[in-house]
Amino acid sequence: MNTYYASGAAEATQTEYLQLPEGKIGYDVAGEGPLVVLVPGMGDLRSGYRFLAPALRAAGYRVACTDLRGHGDSDATFGRYGDVETAGDVSALIEKLGGSAVIVGNSLAAGAAALVAAEHPDRVTGLVLVGPFVRNPKVNALMMGVFRAMMAPLWVAASWKAYMPTLYAGQKPADFDAYRASVIASLRRPGYAKAFSLTTRQTDHAPVEARLPDVAAPVLVIMGERDPDFTDPAAEARWIGETLHAEVVMVPEAGHYPQSQQPEIVTPVVLAFLQSVLHRA
Repeated sequence: MNTYYASGAAEATQTEYLQLPEGKIGYDVAGEGPLVVLVPGMGDLRSGYRFLAPALRAAGYRVACTDLRGHGDSDATFGRYGDVETAGDVSALIEKLGGSAVIVGNSLAAGAAALVAAEHPDRVTGLVLVGPFVRNPKVNALMMGVFRAMMAPLWVAASWKAYMPTLYAGQKPADFDAYRASVIASLRRPGYAKAFSLTTRQTDHAPVEARLPDVAAPVLVIMGERDPDFTDPAAEARWIGETLHAEVVMVPEAGHYPQSQQPEIVTPVVLAFLQSVLHRA
């Protein structure tokens, strides 16, 4: 089980590991049925899907939740982090688990999911992109410098603790304080602050944007109406929807994590998409 957070909404699951040349990727898998792979974003844990995963399993899906490299139960021994590396990890996990999968990716992981779909269409049945970064945002150079300074290894845990509430603009989960504490505790382990800092510095969404024309899988875009990572969340969601011929759902009173902020809205939308995609397949 993910040792850094336990919630009444989550079912106990055993951590398994995908062995890669530079380290291990921690994940859990449970349930019977078509495969759905849930991937969290930068600075998050796989228990960020603590509300969605049990509902998907109950609905008849085999659900795998994975931590990013350098996060949670994955090792912090990797030299490179970001969209391309995450896409490789997710693709390898799907290959290990067998068959094709619907990938649910949040933030950075949404871009990685799109890359997997572009590079390995046989492994992807559909994509659910939540608060997705699939291109580099237009960011003021000064603000980028400030953010990178905040994310330096020596104080990244304290900075992320202070920054997390802003990403949950709108309604926070009832267990937000406990969940944030688990995220920060995981960051304070030896090596993990450095890995997270490297993720913030090495991540580049340009390779994802270049491959968007190659994504043929059905896509659902879910965006919080108050997502602070985008100047205009609705406009970004609309652009992604038009580019990928995707269904777009805007979630009220939600920031960057609508899957945990508004699970009563997001869960049925995801279930309907899964049913549609698998019926089509």
